[in-house]
Amino acid sequence: MGALTCVFHIGLIFSGLVPNLVARPLHMALILPWVFLIAPLSKVGAVLCAIGVLGCVWIAWNHVDLRNQYGFLEGQFQIVLAVVLLVIVLDAARRMIGWPLPVVALFALLYGVLGHHIPGEFGHAGTPIRSFLGTLVIAEGGLWGSLTGVSVGVVAIFVIFGAVLNAGEAGQGFMNVAAAAAGRLNGGAAKVAVLSSALFGSISGSASANVASTGAVTLPAMTKLGYPKRLAAAVEAVASSGGQIMPPLMGAGAFVMVELTGVPYAQIIVAALLPAILYFLAVWMGINAYAQRYDLKGVPEDQRPDRRTVLVTSVFFLVPFSVLLFSMFVLGFTPQYAAALAIFSGVAALFFDTAFKVQIGGGLQRLRRAMVNAGQQVAMIASIILCASIIIGVLGITGLGIKITSGILSGSGGALWPALLLTALACLLLGMEVPTTAAYVICVSVAGPALIELGLDPLQAHLFVFWFALLSTITPPVCGAVFIAAGMIGENWLKVAITAMALGVGLYLIPLGMIANENLIRLREHPLEALIAFLRLAIGLSLISYALIGRYQILLRALMILLGLGLLFSGVVLVYLRQP
Repeated sequence: MGALTCVFHIGLIFSGLVPNLVARPLHMALILPWVFLIAPLSKVGAVLCAIGVLGCVWIAWNHVDLRNQYGFLEGQFQIVLAVVLLVIVLDAARRMIGWPLPVVALFALLYGVLGHHIPGEFGHAGTPIRSFLGTLVIAEGGLWGSLTGVSVGVVAIFVIFGAVLNAGEAGQGFMNVAAAAAGRLNGGAAKVAVLSSALFGSISGSASANVASTGAVTLPAMTKLGYPKRLAAAVEAVASSGGQIMPPLMGAGAFVMVELTGVPYAQIIVAALLPAILYFLAVWMGINAYAQRYDLKGVPEDQRPDRRTVLVTSVFFLVPFSVLLFSMFVLGFTPQYAAALAIFSGVAALFFDTAFKVQIGGGLQRLRRAMVNAGQQVAMIASIILCASIIIGVLGITGLGIKITSGILSGSGGALWPALLLTALACLLLGMEVPTTAAYVICVSVAGPALIELGLDPLQAHLFVFWFALLSTITPPVCGAVFIAAGMIGENWLKVAITAMALGVGLYLIPLGMIANENLIRLREHPLEALIAFLRLAIGLSLISYALIGRYQILLRALMILLGLGLLFSGVVLVYLRQP
């Protein structure tokens, strides 16, 4: 099944234009077995899987006739099929990520059906049930909308790319590079966790997966060197959360952003680069403060990889990444086409060991593992996106999104900063219940137009919402990355969360910095101004990190140095400007 999933999505890249009502339903048909036919296997799950697959195949087979119906269902069979597919999508999301997102989608459906009974501005005029369900299921206004198109055409291919890299030596290569670069420094084990999570997270895009994978190595290393458990777990949770904002992949968010903003992928990752580096720099400075407070040593020399090991293992991720970036930025290929070429180079690397000897048996085992992991991850993301597509579809059909946007504008009094704070609160609350990508999509669908109307550039508004959708990974009461890290190390999760919030202060402040100084995301257009904005924020975040962690002596010393430099600069300016 994993092989079929990979072949289908890679094949779409090279097969030219495939109708949306063919590719997108088949995409759903391929993910359903991963959702419903996993342990514990039940008859109900098997039946739902079979019905869902047959329904999706029927839509793909009849796509020409269905397109001519313009979203209006004909006959009892089509009505039943539409209802059944919506129920299957809701149940698939429930099985993969729990109840919150399906409940939101269910309430959206109920609003679409019954909302015309609601008095006042938040009611709607009503839509015939055949048209409402048809728009969601046989047209491109719901399940098969542009968001699912992103899942089919871009997200799936990059998920396969990440699975191929992780199945080979690339994951260990990330760890080795990080250990060689930062292991000898004070707080070296924590800094290794930061670098490895940034590298690994750039391809995994999941804070939870990042914690579980890199944390299996970094958490025991930190505790063995005497790091407080709450600090070790907090470092891993904060660093792993940052993987979702680290170019070039940024999880699924970057590709969804391409679809929603119309901004080219290359422009998005360049805009996101400086804020991501700033985030990890703030975490790094926080670790420096903790290292001085607790006298945390670096990784012992005998536990660090030698130079040859670092060089050899780094080849396994440098070659596929080089193919990806060269294909995109030099040859000008689309991101998905470039990723397909990178996948081929990554698959070839699976058949070599660290001595660069061909291993057919080992390579086939790694390839099998890559395809299984790819199928599971594609199913996870697709189940989220399909469920979120229901919500987006209802917002569009009923006009509720416009009404919520109007509510935000009136609630903020037409002022930008109150609207930003309302949006941030909505992102935090929604992110506690649903995954980051879904929280971002839903929040930006209702709040994005309001922020843009108040003067923000579309990319600026989307990056702001995307960052704040990440808050729930480390912010109580629901903080997924903290829960996993605390459980792995056996520490109280609340202690870990408090430490993580101090270390991850950049997650709260950098999005505001993007608004206050938009040059931070204008590296491509205004490189000098962007670097100046970066330096200003870097200094401010460093001082805040030291203050939060209690190193006031260092903070005061830094402030005195800055004050002295400021006075010196002022004196030079006054002398220079003095009239003769």
